[in-house]
Amino acid sequence: MTMMPKTGLALRAYLAASHLIPLVAGPVLARRRKRGKEHATRWMEKQGRGLAPRAHGRLVWINAVGLGEILSLRGLIARMADAAPDLHFLVTSTTAASARVFAAQMPPRTIHQFLPLDAPAYRRRFLDHFQPDLCIWAEQDLWPGLVYEADKRGIAQAMVAARMNAGSLARHTRAAGLYRDLYARMALVTAQDADSASHLAALGARAQVTGSLKPAAPPLECDAGALRDLQAAIGSRFVWAVAPSHPADEAAALAAHLALRAQVRDALLIIAPRHPDRRDAISAACPAPPPCKSQAALPGKGDPVWLCDTLGDLGLVYRCARAVLIGGTFDATEGHNPWEAGQLGCAVLHGPRTGNFKADFAALDGAGGAVAVSGADNIASALRGDLAMQAAKAKQNVQDAGRATDQLAHALLALVKAP
Repeated sequence: MTMMPKTGLALRAYLAASHLIPLVAGPVLARRRKRGKEHATRWMEKQGRGLAPRAHGRLVWINAVGLGEILSLRGLIARMADAAPDLHFLVTSTTAASARVFAAQMPPRTIHQFLPLDAPAYRRRFLDHFQPDLCIWAEQDLWPGLVYEADKRGIAQAMVAARMNAGSLARHTRAAGLYRDLYARMALVTAQDADSASHLAALGARAQVTGSLKPAAPPLECDAGALRDLQAAIGSRFVWAVAPSHPADEAAALAAHLALRAQVRDALLIIAPRHPDRRDAISAACPAPPPCKSQAALPGKGDPVWLCDTLGDLGLVYRCARAVLIGGTFDATEGHNPWEAGQLGCAVLHGPRTGNFKADFAALDGAGGAVAVSGADNIASALRGDLAMQAAKAKQNVQDAGRATDQLAHALLALVKAP
Protein backbone atom coordinates (compact mmCIF):
# COMPACT_ATOMS: atom_id res chain seq x y z
CA MET A 1 0.00 0.00 0.00
CA THR A 2 1.40 3.43 -0.97
CA MET A 3 2.12 5.71 1.98
CA MET A 4 0.47 9.12 1.92
CA PRO A 5 3.13 11.87 1.75
CA LYS A 6 3.75 13.87 4.89
CA THR A 7 1.81 17.10 5.13
CA GLY A 8 4.14 20.07 5.49
CA LEU A 9 3.54 23.28 7.40
CA ALA A 10 2.48 25.31 4.33
CA LEU A 11 -0.16 22.78 3.27
CA ARG A 12 -1.43 22.42 6.85
CA ALA A 13 -1.76 26.20 7.07
CA TYR A 14 -3.64 26.30 3.74
CA LEU A 15 -6.03 23.54 4.83
CA ALA A 16 -6.75 25.38 8.08
CA ALA A 17 -7.37 28.67 6.26
CA SER A 18 -9.69 27.00 3.75
CA HIS A 19 -12.30 26.59 6.53
CA LEU A 20 -12.87 30.36 6.23
CA ILE A 21 -13.88 30.23 2.54
CA PRO A 22 -17.62 29.59 3.17
CA LEU A 23 -17.78 32.80 5.25
CA VAL A 24 -17.22 34.89 2.11
CA ALA A 25 -18.24 32.51 -0.70
CA GLY A 26 -21.94 33.38 -0.68
CA PRO A 27 -21.59 37.19 -0.94
CA VAL A 28 -18.74 36.97 -3.45
CA LEU A 29 -20.65 34.58 -5.73
CA ALA A 30 -23.77 36.77 -5.46
CA ARG A 31 -21.83 39.88 -6.56
CA ARG A 32 -20.25 37.97 -9.42
CA ARG A 33 -23.69 36.73 -10.57
CA LYS A 34 -24.98 40.30 -10.70
CA ARG A 35 -22.01 41.27 -12.87
CA GLY A 36 -22.55 38.29 -15.20
CA LYS A 37 -19.31 36.62 -14.07
CA GLU A 38 -21.05 33.46 -12.86
CA HIS A 39 -23.49 31.11 -14.59
CA ALA A 40 -27.03 32.24 -13.75
CA THR A 41 -28.35 28.77 -12.86
CA ARG A 42 -25.26 26.66 -12.18
CA TRP A 43 -23.34 28.87 -9.75
CA MET A 44 -24.15 26.51 -6.85
CA GLU A 45 -21.77 23.95 -8.35
CA LYS A 46 -18.98 26.10 -6.90
CA GLN A 47 -20.32 25.14 -3.48
CA GLY A 48 -20.58 21.47 -4.37
CA ARG A 49 -24.39 21.66 -4.78
CA GLY A 50 -26.74 21.02 -7.70
CA LEU A 51 -24.27 18.62 -9.30
CA ALA A 52 -25.04 16.64 -12.46
CA PRO A 53 -25.71 12.89 -12.10
CA ARG A 54 -22.65 10.69 -12.03
CA ALA A 55 -22.33 8.29 -14.95
CA HIS A 56 -22.18 4.57 -14.18
CA GLY A 57 -18.75 3.00 -14.53
CA ARG A 58 -15.23 4.40 -14.35
CA LEU A 59 -14.90 8.18 -14.28
CA VAL A 60 -11.90 10.35 -15.16
CA TRP A 61 -12.04 13.87 -13.75
CA ILE A 62 -9.99 16.52 -15.61
CA ASN A 63 -9.63 20.11 -14.43
CA ALA A 64 -8.54 23.05 -16.59
CA VAL A 65 -8.32 26.75 -15.85
CA GLY A 66 -10.28 28.49 -18.59
CA LEU A 67 -11.39 28.55 -22.19
CA GLY A 68 -8.17 27.72 -24.03
CA GLU A 69 -7.15 25.00 -21.61
CA ILE A 70 -10.54 23.31 -21.55
CA LEU A 71 -10.72 23.15 -25.35
CA SER A 72 -7.25 21.60 -25.48
CA LEU A 73 -8.49 18.59 -23.48
CA ARG A 74 -10.70 17.29 -26.28
CA GLY A 75 -7.98 15.36 -28.10
CA LEU A 76 -6.74 13.68 -24.91
CA ILE A 77 -10.30 12.71 -23.96
CA ALA A 78 -10.96 11.30 -27.44
CA ARG A 79 -7.85 9.12 -27.31
CA MET A 80 -8.61 7.80 -23.82
CA ALA A 81 -12.25 7.20 -24.76
CA ASP A 82 -11.30 5.24 -27.88
CA ALA A 83 -8.91 3.04 -25.91
CA ALA A 84 -11.35 2.40 -23.02
CA PRO A 85 -15.00 2.48 -24.17
CA ASP A 86 -16.28 2.11 -20.59
CA LEU A 87 -14.69 5.37 -19.43
CA HIS A 88 -16.70 8.52 -18.75
CA PHE A 89 -15.23 11.99 -18.30
CA LEU A 90 -15.95 14.88 -15.98
CA VAL A 91 -14.34 18.19 -17.02
CA THR A 92 -14.23 21.08 -14.57
CA SER A 93 -13.27 24.72 -15.05
CA THR A 94 -13.94 28.00 -13.29
CA THR A 95 -15.20 30.50 -15.89
CA ALA A 96 -18.70 30.88 -17.31
CA ALA A 97 -17.25 31.48 -20.79
CA SER A 98 -15.42 28.15 -20.73
CA ALA A 99 -18.66 26.33 -19.91
CA ARG A 100 -20.58 28.01 -22.75
CA VAL A 101 -17.99 27.30 -25.41
CA PHE A 102 -17.16 23.77 -24.23
CA ALA A 103 -20.86 22.86 -24.36
CA ALA A 104 -20.72 23.28 -28.16
CA GLN A 105 -17.48 21.29 -28.46
CA MET A 106 -18.16 18.53 -25.91
CA PRO A 107 -16.61 15.08 -26.60
CA PRO A 108 -18.82 12.00 -26.19
CA ARG A 109 -19.34 10.55 -22.68
CA THR A 110 -18.28 13.86 -21.14
CA ILE A 111 -20.00 16.32 -18.81
CA HIS A 112 -18.88 19.74 -17.56
CA GLN A 113 -19.15 21.10 -14.03
CA PHE A 114 -17.74 24.17 -12.33
CA LEU A 115 -14.89 23.39 -9.98
CA PRO A 116 -16.01 23.86 -6.36
CA LEU A 117 -14.27 26.47 -4.26
CA ASP A 118 -11.55 24.85 -2.17
CA ALA A 119 -13.43 24.71 1.14
CA PRO A 120 -13.62 21.43 3.13
CA ALA A 121 -17.40 21.02 2.88
CA TYR A 122 -17.51 21.92 -0.81
CA ARG A 123 -14.71 19.57 -1.87
CA ARG A 124 -16.11 16.71 0.21
CA ARG A 125 -19.55 17.06 -1.38
CA PHE A 126 -17.96 17.13 -4.84
CA LEU A 127 -15.77 14.04 -4.28
CA ASP A 128 -18.50 12.12 -2.42
CA HIS A 129 -20.82 12.66 -5.37
CA PHE A 130 -18.51 11.95 -8.31
CA GLN A 131 -16.03 9.49 -6.77
CA PRO A 132 -13.54 9.78 -9.69
CA ASP A 133 -11.17 6.96 -10.51
CA LEU A 134 -8.48 9.36 -11.74
CA CYS A 135 -7.92 13.10 -11.34
CA ILE A 136 -5.97 15.00 -14.02
CA TRP A 137 -4.82 18.58 -13.47
CA ALA A 138 -4.15 20.23 -16.84
CA GLU A 139 -1.42 22.79 -17.55
CA GLN A 140 -1.01 24.87 -14.38
CA ASP A 141 -3.98 24.95 -12.03
CA LEU A 142 -3.75 23.04 -8.72
CA TRP A 143 -6.20 23.46 -5.85
CA PRO A 144 -4.33 22.31 -2.72
CA GLY A 145 -7.33 21.22 -0.69
CA LEU A 146 -8.76 19.12 -3.50
CA VAL A 147 -5.35 17.59 -4.23
CA TYR A 148 -4.98 16.69 -0.54
CA GLU A 149 -8.53 15.31 -0.21
CA ALA A 150 -8.29 13.23 -3.39
CA ASP A 151 -4.97 11.79 -2.25
CA LYS A 152 -6.43 10.94 1.16
CA ARG A 153 -9.16 8.96 -0.62
CA GLY A 154 -6.63 7.03 -2.70
CA ILE A 155 -7.59 8.67 -6.00
CA ALA A 156 -4.65 8.61 -8.44
CA GLN A 157 -3.68 12.08 -9.69
CA ALA A 158 -1.62 13.44 -12.57
CA MET A 159 -0.53 16.87 -13.73
CA VAL A 160 -0.26 17.02 -17.51
CA ALA A 161 1.10 19.48 -20.08
CA ALA A 162 2.33 21.75 -17.31
CA ARG A 163 3.60 25.20 -18.23
CA MET A 164 5.96 27.15 -15.98
CA ASN A 165 8.07 30.04 -17.24
CA ALA A 166 10.69 31.88 -15.18
CA GLY A 167 8.17 34.36 -13.80
CA SER A 168 5.82 31.58 -12.74
CA LEU A 169 8.72 29.73 -11.11
CA ALA A 170 9.56 32.83 -9.07
CA ARG A 171 5.96 33.07 -7.85
CA HIS A 172 5.78 29.36 -7.05
CA THR A 173 9.10 29.50 -5.21
CA ARG A 174 7.55 31.84 -2.63
CA ALA A 175 5.37 28.85 -1.63
CA ALA A 176 7.91 26.15 -2.50
CA GLY A 177 7.01 23.93 0.46
CA LEU A 178 3.34 23.91 -0.53
CA TYR A 179 4.08 22.93 -4.13
CA ARG A 180 6.53 20.21 -3.12
CA ASP A 181 3.73 18.69 -1.05
CA LEU A 182 1.31 18.85 -3.97
CA TYR A 183 3.70 17.48 -6.59
CA ALA A 184 4.59 14.60 -4.26
CA ARG A 185 0.96 13.49 -4.52
CA MET A 186 1.08 13.19 -8.32
CA ALA A 187 1.56 9.75 -9.86
CA LEU A 188 2.60 11.41 -13.13
CA VAL A 189 3.78 14.91 -14.06
CA THR A 190 4.36 15.96 -17.68
CA ALA A 191 5.51 19.29 -19.08
CA GLN A 192 5.01 21.08 -22.37
CA ASP A 193 8.70 21.92 -22.83
CA ALA A 194 12.15 21.44 -21.34
CA ASP A 195 12.14 24.81 -19.56
CA SER A 196 8.89 23.97 -17.77
CA ALA A 197 10.24 20.55 -16.80
CA SER A 198 13.38 22.17 -15.36
CA HIS A 199 11.35 24.71 -13.38
CA LEU A 200 9.11 21.97 -12.02
CA ALA A 201 12.18 19.97 -11.00
CA ALA A 202 13.35 22.96 -8.95
CA LEU A 203 10.15 22.53 -6.94
CA GLY A 204 10.57 18.80 -6.48
CA ALA A 205 8.54 17.43 -9.40
CA ARG A 206 9.93 14.81 -11.79
CA ALA A 207 8.38 15.88 -15.07
CA GLN A 208 8.51 14.18 -18.46
CA VAL A 209 8.34 16.40 -21.55
CA THR A 210 5.30 15.38 -23.60
CA GLY A 211 4.48 18.67 -25.32
CA SER A 212 1.24 20.59 -25.53
CA LEU A 213 -2.22 19.01 -25.63
CA LYS A 214 -3.44 21.64 -28.08
CA PRO A 215 -2.20 20.09 -31.37
CA ALA A 216 -4.08 16.87 -30.55
CA ALA A 217 -7.45 18.55 -30.07
CA PRO A 218 -9.97 18.01 -32.89
CA PRO A 219 -10.75 21.02 -35.10
CA LEU A 220 -13.01 23.64 -33.60
CA GLU A 221 -16.66 23.21 -34.55
CA CYS A 222 -18.89 25.91 -35.95
CA ASP A 223 -22.54 26.37 -36.85
CA ALA A 224 -23.10 25.07 -40.39
CA GLY A 225 -25.72 27.70 -41.19
CA ALA A 226 -23.52 30.56 -39.99
CA LEU A 227 -20.63 29.22 -42.08
CA ARG A 228 -22.80 28.95 -45.19
CA ASP A 229 -24.11 32.51 -44.77
CA LEU A 230 -20.67 33.99 -44.15
CA GLN A 231 -19.11 32.20 -47.11
CA ALA A 232 -21.92 33.44 -49.34
CA ALA A 233 -21.37 37.01 -48.13
CA ILE A 234 -17.60 36.78 -48.66
CA GLY A 235 -17.64 35.13 -52.08
CA SER A 236 -14.18 35.13 -53.65
CA ARG A 237 -12.74 37.99 -51.57
CA PHE A 238 -9.29 37.72 -49.97
CA VAL A 239 -10.06 37.19 -46.27
CA TRP A 240 -7.68 37.20 -43.35
CA ALA A 241 -8.18 37.55 -39.60
CA VAL A 242 -6.69 38.70 -36.32
CA ALA A 243 -7.82 36.41 -33.51
CA PRO A 244 -8.28 36.17 -30.58
CA SER A 245 -7.30 39.82 -30.59
CA HIS A 246 -6.30 42.54 -28.14
CA PRO A 247 -5.87 46.29 -28.85
CA ALA A 248 -2.20 46.12 -29.90
CA ASP A 249 -2.88 43.24 -32.33
CA GLU A 250 -5.82 45.11 -33.82
CA ALA A 251 -3.79 48.28 -34.33
CA ALA A 252 -1.10 46.36 -36.23
CA ALA A 253 -3.71 44.43 -38.25
CA LEU A 254 -5.69 47.54 -39.23
CA ALA A 255 -2.53 49.32 -40.40
CA ALA A 256 -1.48 46.24 -42.40
CA HIS A 257 -4.96 45.95 -43.88
CA LEU A 258 -4.83 49.53 -45.13
CA ALA A 259 -1.59 48.71 -46.97
CA LEU A 260 -2.98 45.41 -48.26
CA ARG A 261 -6.10 47.03 -49.72
CA ALA A 262 -3.93 49.32 -51.80
CA GLN A 263 -3.01 46.15 -53.74
CA VAL A 264 -6.04 43.93 -53.08
CA ARG A 265 -8.97 46.31 -53.16
CA ASP A 266 -11.61 43.87 -51.95
CA ALA A 267 -9.58 42.37 -49.08
CA LEU A 268 -11.58 41.72 -45.91
CA LEU A 269 -10.19 41.69 -42.36
CA ILE A 270 -12.09 39.73 -39.69
CA ILE A 271 -11.44 40.92 -36.13
CA ALA A 272 -12.35 38.34 -33.49
CA PRO A 273 -11.63 39.93 -30.10
CA ARG A 274 -10.71 37.84 -27.05
CA HIS A 275 -13.15 39.98 -25.09
CA PRO A 276 -16.26 40.62 -27.22
CA ASP A 277 -17.52 43.38 -24.91
CA ARG A 278 -14.87 45.65 -26.49
CA ARG A 279 -17.06 46.08 -29.59
CA ASP A 280 -17.48 49.85 -29.30
CA ALA A 281 -13.75 50.52 -28.83
CA ILE A 282 -12.85 48.32 -31.80
CA SER A 283 -15.49 49.94 -34.00
CA ALA A 284 -14.13 53.37 -33.14
CA ALA A 285 -10.62 52.32 -34.21
CA CYS A 286 -11.80 51.10 -37.64
CA PRO A 287 -11.93 53.35 -40.72
CA ALA A 288 -15.73 53.01 -40.63
CA PRO A 289 -18.00 51.20 -38.15
CA PRO A 290 -17.83 47.53 -39.18
CA PRO A 291 -20.82 45.18 -39.33
CA CYS A 292 -20.91 43.01 -36.20
CA LYS A 293 -21.86 39.36 -35.78
CA SER A 294 -23.48 40.12 -32.43
CA GLN A 295 -25.95 42.26 -34.36
CA ALA A 296 -26.55 39.51 -36.95
CA ALA A 297 -24.80 41.62 -39.62
CA LEU A 298 -22.70 40.02 -42.37
CA PRO A 299 -19.93 41.82 -44.29
CA GLY A 300 -21.14 43.67 -47.35
CA LYS A 301 -19.13 43.91 -50.57
CA GLY A 302 -17.76 47.32 -49.64
CA ASP A 303 -16.95 46.59 -46.01
CA PRO A 304 -13.20 46.38 -45.32
CA VAL A 305 -13.68 44.91 -41.81
CA TRP A 306 -16.11 42.48 -40.17
CA LEU A 307 -16.24 42.21 -36.39
CA CYS A 308 -16.89 38.70 -35.07
CA ASP A 309 -17.72 39.83 -31.54
CA THR A 310 -19.19 36.61 -30.17
CA LEU A 311 -17.55 33.91 -28.06
CA GLY A 312 -16.96 30.43 -29.46
CA ASP A 313 -16.78 31.40 -33.13
CA LEU A 314 -13.09 30.91 -33.90
CA GLY A 315 -14.01 27.73 -35.80
CA LEU A 316 -16.13 29.90 -38.10
CA VAL A 317 -13.42 32.54 -38.52
CA TYR A 318 -10.62 30.08 -39.26
CA ARG A 319 -12.69 28.25 -41.88
CA CYS A 320 -13.15 31.47 -43.83
CA ALA A 321 -9.72 33.09 -43.49
CA ARG A 322 -6.66 32.30 -45.61
CA ALA A 323 -4.33 33.59 -42.90
CA VAL A 324 -4.63 34.60 -39.27
CA LEU A 325 -2.53 36.91 -37.13
CA ILE A 326 -2.60 35.19 -33.74
CA GLY A 327 -3.67 37.66 -31.06
CA GLY A 328 -1.84 38.49 -27.88
CA THR A 329 1.52 38.45 -29.67
CA PHE A 330 1.94 42.22 -29.69
CA ASP A 331 1.41 42.89 -25.98
CA ALA A 332 1.90 41.47 -22.50
CA THR A 333 -0.69 38.75 -23.16
CA GLU A 334 2.21 36.79 -24.74
CA GLY A 335 0.15 34.90 -27.30
CA HIS A 336 -2.78 32.55 -27.79
CA ASN A 337 -3.10 29.04 -29.21
CA PRO A 338 -1.82 28.89 -32.83
CA TRP A 339 -2.74 25.24 -33.45
CA GLU A 340 -6.49 25.81 -33.86
CA ALA A 341 -5.91 28.02 -36.90
CA GLY A 342 -3.36 25.63 -38.38
CA GLN A 343 -5.75 22.70 -38.07
CA LEU A 344 -8.34 24.49 -40.18
CA GLY A 345 -6.04 25.39 -43.06
CA CYS A 346 -4.96 28.90 -42.10
CA ALA A 347 -1.51 30.30 -42.67
CA VAL A 348 -0.29 31.46 -39.24
CA LEU A 349 1.31 34.84 -38.54
CA HIS A 350 2.40 36.04 -35.11
CA GLY A 351 4.04 39.01 -33.45
CA PRO A 352 7.21 38.97 -31.34
CA ARG A 353 5.62 38.23 -27.94
CA THR A 354 4.88 34.51 -27.65
CA GLY A 355 5.99 33.65 -24.09
CA ASN A 356 2.85 31.70 -23.17
CA PHE A 357 3.25 29.47 -26.25
CA LYS A 358 6.99 29.69 -26.77
CA ALA A 359 7.51 26.03 -27.69
CA ASP A 360 4.37 25.94 -29.87
CA PHE A 361 5.36 28.90 -32.01
CA ALA A 362 8.97 27.71 -32.18
CA ALA A 363 7.80 24.35 -33.55
CA LEU A 364 5.57 25.97 -36.16
CA ASP A 365 8.21 28.53 -37.15
CA GLY A 366 10.84 25.81 -37.52
CA ALA A 367 8.60 23.74 -39.79
CA GLY A 368 7.67 26.72 -41.97
CA GLY A 369 4.09 26.60 -40.68
CA ALA A 370 4.17 30.07 -39.14
CA VAL A 371 5.79 33.42 -39.89
CA ALA A 372 6.99 35.90 -37.28
CA VAL A 373 6.11 39.52 -38.07
CA SER A 374 7.13 42.68 -36.26
CA GLY A 375 4.64 45.23 -37.52
CA ALA A 376 2.20 46.35 -40.19
CA ASP A 377 4.67 46.29 -43.11
CA ASN A 378 5.77 42.72 -42.26
CA ILE A 379 2.16 41.59 -41.96
CA ALA A 380 1.15 43.07 -45.32
CA SER A 381 4.19 41.49 -46.98
CA ALA A 382 3.52 38.08 -45.42
CA LEU A 383 -0.08 38.19 -46.63
CA ARG A 384 1.16 38.48 -50.20
CA GLY A 385 3.35 35.36 -49.81
CA ASP A 386 2.60 31.70 -50.56
CA LEU A 387 -0.12 31.23 -47.96
CA ALA A 388 -1.29 27.89 -49.35
CA MET A 389 2.13 26.30 -48.87
CA GLN A 390 2.49 27.80 -45.41
CA ALA A 391 -0.97 26.55 -44.40
CA ALA A 392 -0.11 23.02 -45.61
CA LYS A 393 3.06 23.03 -43.52
CA ALA A 394 1.14 24.26 -40.48
CA LYS A 395 -1.42 21.48 -40.87
CA GLN A 396 1.31 18.83 -41.19
CA ASN A 397 3.04 20.18 -38.09
CA VAL A 398 -0.24 19.94 -36.18
CA GLN A 399 -0.47 16.24 -37.04
CA ASP A 400 3.17 15.57 -36.11
CA ALA A 401 2.94 17.41 -32.78
CA GLY A 402 -0.29 15.65 -31.81
CA ARG A 403 1.24 12.15 -31.82
CA ALA A 404 2.80 12.62 -28.36
CA THR A 405 -0.71 12.77 -26.90
CA ASP A 406 -1.28 9.14 -27.89
CA GLN A 407 1.53 8.05 -25.55
CA LEU A 408 0.27 10.34 -22.79
CA ALA A 409 -3.24 8.87 -23.06
CA HIS A 410 -1.87 5.34 -22.57
CA ALA A 411 0.19 6.43 -19.56
CA LEU A 412 -2.90 7.97 -17.95
CA LEU A 413 -5.05 4.93 -18.68
CA ALA A 414 -2.53 2.85 -16.74
CA LEU A 415 -3.39 4.93 -13.64
CA VAL A 416 -7.14 4.21 -13.82
CA LYS A 417 -8.27 1.31 -11.70
CA ALA A 418 -9.36 -1.76 -13.66
CA PRO A 419 -13.14 -2.23 -13.92
